[in-house]
Amino acid sequence: MPRHAERRVSAYTAEQLFDLVVDVERYPEFLPWCRGAAITARHEDGFDADLAIGFRLLRASYRSRITCQRPSSVDVTLVHGPFRYLTNQWLFRKVGHAQTEIAFEVDFEFRSSTFSRAMTPLFGLAVQRMVHEFEQRAKRLYAKPIAVSEDLGR
Repeated sequence: MPRHAERRVSAYTAEQLFDLVVDVERYPEFLPWCRGAAITARHEDGFDADLAIGFRLLRASYRSRITCQRPSSVDVTLVHGPFRYLTNQWLFRKVGHAQTEIAFEVDFEFRSSTFSRAMTPLFGLAVQRMVHEFEQRAKRLYAKPIAVSEDLGR
């Protein structure tokens, strides 16, 4: 069903970006659709987290398992919730001095077709803003980034 993938270069280190992504309990502070977040269990390679999301009057809660390889990747899979499936992945790759290529992908499908018709367009918009919101948080938390060269792709 809905799938979104995005790549971009960030002026922050992989470690900084990784730390933002795994700081799940802070998501309600900067992701406008996140109504609540709590870590429910810790594992050797990550943790489980409950997230509550909401768009206008629509609300949903789910638990996901987050598997981490610092500082290169964060993988998220559904444990239970209103989805048939939900996966997302963050990959961080150093591309220059204090610059990181971010590769983000999310794929999901709601169980209920009624819920899916109501939530999917809104969820899709929220997903498109995720990388941007994480970068905005990095700007607020970390020192001024090093300017990203426009010719990195060359």
